[in-house]
Amino acid sequence: MTECVREDSVLTELLNLLKLEKIEEIIFRGKSQDLGFGAIFGGQVLGQALSAASQTVDPERSVHSMHGYFLLPGDPRRPIVYDVDPIRDGKSFTTRRVVAIQKGRAIFSMSASFHIAEAGFDHQAAPPPGVPGPEELISDLEKARKVKDRIPEPIRVRLTCERPIEIRQVNPVDPFAPEKREPIRYAWLRAIGPMADDLSVHKYLLAYASDYGFVSTSLYPHGHTLWEPEMQVASLDHAMWFHRDFRMDDWLLYVMESPSACCATGMNFGKVFTRDGVLVASTAQEGLIRYHGK
Repeated sequence: MTECVREDSVLTELLNLLKLEKIEEIIFRGKSQDLGFGAIFGGQVLGQALSAASQTVDPERSVHSMHGYFLLPGDPRRPIVYDVDPIRDGKSFTTRRVVAIQKGRAIFSMSASFHIAEAGFDHQAAPPPGVPGPEELISDLEKARKVKDRIPEPIRVRLTCERPIEIRQVNPVDPFAPEKREPIRYAWLRAIGPMADDLSVHKYLLAYASDYGFVSTSLYPHGHTLWEPEMQVASLDHAMWFHRDFRMDDWLLYVMESPSACCATGMNFGKVFTRDGVLVASTAQEGLIRYHGK
């Protein structure tokens, strides 16, 4: 990618990326996007694998949980084949296993569970108090454009182009002068344009977005960022639970917290709330945070 995609097409491009090409009944192929990381962005394979699994399930059953492992770095110059194993179709739940393949090797594996709509007990955690709304904040894109001359040339274009998902951080870290702080991160996010009413597509897109900056939360207490040349950072696994319906074209608050870092890994948990405080999803991820400095 050497130039920016137009604002009116960048969201459409991502949604098309998540649709996939159906090769056989349980085999799909997806294109890759190059975001400048040197490998495929983890959110891409999360969203595409969930899309592949969902396309083999009765539309009346909606995904409620997914657990994935990142096995190898993906090549952003090559497509990915998704092989779906229809392991179980029960009365209330459906289970699928998905393997993402490049050059004959598995780069990602995922299990996902789908559930019919059912009534039951209902309670939830409360959103954090006192968090500023998105109108009071500026986007990551605006911040990147203000300091574009300080961004390394190989990734400058990708960080200053229009993005399909707008992110506004409440408590951002200065990537050029990180300070040690409590390992809690708040970020508002939403798709940059209106979307159709298909809930499954909104879930693919939230799965994609849920990997943005997640592992970096575990670096907050140590005064480092993933952009440092000495840092080797990668997602190792990713789990997600969908609790209630939501829309990705409305603002969502993503609350991330890291309870532990040790042995070159960082553990992170997340909660996603709507503007009116409804808990719609929970996430968990362990990431590699290996420091090669002195």
